[in-house]
Amino acid sequence: MKHTLINADCLDYLSRSNVGHWTTIFADPPDNIDTKYGSYKDKIHDDSYRNLLCEWLYLFVKIADTVWFSYNSKWSFDVGTIVAKMIRGRDDIKVKSCVQVFTFGQHSHHDLGNNHRPLLRIRRRDAPLRPDAIRIPSVRQENGDKRADPRGRVPGDVFDFPRVTGNSEQRRPWHPTQLNEGLVERCVRLTTPEGESVLDPFAGTGTTLRVCKRTDNPCTLIELDASYCAKIAEEHEDIERRCPQCGSPLIVTSDKWLCCENGCGRLVTRGVV
Repeated sequence: MKHTLINADCLDYLSRSNVGHWTTIFADPPDNIDTKYGSYKDKIHDDSYRNLLCEWLYLFVKIADTVWFSYNSKWSFDVGTIVAKMIRGRDDIKVKSCVQVFTFGQHSHHDLGNNHRPLLRIRRRDAPLRPDAIRIPSVRQENGDKRADPRGRVPGDVFDFPRVTGNSEQRRPWHPTQLNEGLVERCVRLTTPEGESVLDPFAGTGTTLRVCKRTDNPCTLIELDASYCAKIAEEHEDIERRCPQCGSPLIVTSDKWLCCENGCGRLVTRGVV
């Protein structure tokens, strides 16, 4: 199964014509709270970030059957306003608000600490939905109740997964933030039949790719930071790296360089893209 890694800004790359269409997008963008990423400045003017939220959401909905959008609760009202405007007068899109709750959240002596992260699902009305693929044991099953559905229960819209902290087996210490793979896997399984495509436009540590290898879904990763791309490629030697200019595969021409097989002039240090 082919998985693809592209070192590019997702808006620049995905705004091109004929870029493709995906069954599911799972997007977890930077929060604009001054997180210390490698090359991305996570602190721009709030109005500029609101414009980015709008651009991301409208573009993602255009190129996918279902979009999962994880974001910081600071932006809840802004995201709600954008989505309300997007779906006004449309009956072909359905929106569901979910939430991730977690332990080891922010603690405050002065107010309520943040222990949740909103998770929005925007879905075309005819898009796949596979509740049987995400069933979990019910309390009745665990207690031996004969009335229990032997298939288990379909979980609700509250995703109770712990944060990926420093001692987690999932943790990649070279990146400042990470979502729990269990959360991403539940989303992917619910809306993506086996063999159908998934896009993560903010690849980070490659969480969505690790999930897609378990769920048998071809995954496309887009990541702006070249050093993070190098780390992902190092962990997943089978991933195909593509040119961010024309989308064609990159090929090794020596021990130090990769170039675009279409000859568009793209030449990069080996391991970066």
